[in-house]
Amino acid sequence: MQLTPEEVAAKYFKEIEKYNSRLLRITETLLEKEDVDLATSPKDLVFQEDIMSLYHFKPSKQIKCPIPLLITYALVNRETMMDLEEGRSLIRNLLNLGMDIYMIVWGYPSRTERYLTLDDYIDVYMDDCVEYIKKERGINSLNLMGVCQGGTFSAIYAALYPEKVRNLITMVTPIDFHTEDGLLNIWARYLDADLMVDALGNIPGDLMNLGFLMLKPYQLMMDKYIGLVDGAENPRAVESFLRMEKWIFDSPDQAGETFRKFINEMFKKNSLIKGELEIGGKKVDLKKIDMPVLNIYAEQDHLVPPSSSKVFAKYTSSKDFTNKSFPVGHIGMYVSSKAQYDLAPLIADWLIKRFASTNKVRVFTSPSMA
Repeated sequence: MQLTPEEVAAKYFKEIEKYNSRLLRITETLLEKEDVDLATSPKDLVFQEDIMSLYHFKPSKQIKCPIPLLITYALVNRETMMDLEEGRSLIRNLLNLGMDIYMIVWGYPSRTERYLTLDDYIDVYMDDCVEYIKKERGINSLNLMGVCQGGTFSAIYAALYPEKVRNLITMVTPIDFHTEDGLLNIWARYLDADLMVDALGNIPGDLMNLGFLMLKPYQLMMDKYIGLVDGAENPRAVESFLRMEKWIFDSPDQAGETFRKFINEMFKKNSLIKGELEIGGKKVDLKKIDMPVLNIYAEQDHLVPPSSSKVFAKYTSSKDFTNKSFPVGHIGMYVSSKAQYDLAPLIADWLIKRFASTNKVRVFTSPSMA
């Protein structure tokens, strides 16, 4: 039955009234929230070098895998995404499954850190963290997990120091930077990194964020705010939204020389898979990665497309290589309900099985676990 013009107008104005009511509720909720906390899982600062910090999370249950897991996040944004809130936290889930976790926090580069290089991050900071944990725990090697760019760092580190890495986990990690599936890969090839670094010194985090938002402008700049209004009835959903926004816009600047080398060597030359990348004066040969590897990628990832990540296996010499995909996007890997139920058990079970299969490494209880 066709509506009269008057009925159409009445329906239209009713929808406007309903939407305005939701906007008012959202405004009231936002005014009541002074701030939201991220990354609340208890942890201790155990080692610090320059602006880099190493944290040890307090185990929540009996340790089931005594070999510590060192997590390395990207330099872009913050590792707090992995511990966003109590109900959406990969860190909490892993702790509850008996993992013993250390986390590298890269900090916020200032003008003083402009000349930090990719070599410094991998061959100095990462290696110093590994050496600290080895000495503290009385072990010869540890488990290493890298996320996004941190996964690329971890793959490089494992290739340089295979004797120090017992098991390697890479998550949403770019390995082949010349795939045509991702807009970021294509854009980055045409960036004049040299001009940017020479002009700016460090690359502003806000500039990086704008670039990421432009990869999916409608979804990342408009659609999410429409969704916020639709969820006005749920204060918890509003808090989750605020936590996500706080994480998104907490973007450290990028140390200029590190940015220069990462763009030029990875995105432009694809040096990593060609065996041409040099770190600390040493060639990075991915074939040196002979330990077990678990490579996790997101099927709907617009930043690190599957084609960039799942090829990792053919460049290593590991005889125990597992590729595992999740039907989520880049951020959904940490916060989606699918990942909450399945991701942590996958990682924990994989590590526990490999620990149980060998007892070559002696383990001591650290003072912080006593």
